[in-house]
Amino acid sequence: MTTALDSDPLWDVDQVAAYLNVPKRTLYRWRTMGYGPPGKRVGRHIRYRASEVIEWFATLDEHPPDRGY
Repeated sequence: MTTALDSDPLWDVDQVAAYLNVPKRTLYRWRTMGYGPPGKRVGRHIRYRASEVIEWFATLDEHPPDRGY
């Protein structure tokens, strides 16, 4: 059985950082603070669904970030 998520590409930290135009270190920091696009740990690696990163980015206009980071 194939679902829509099966065809959604997984991005690594390098690809997400490039898409958002932020350093990888920023993504790691956001992750420890509970901020940023949702990612999942696969062994030692973090993977992000491309659609979730794009959706997270789109919501930034709707919800201004807390300046506490």
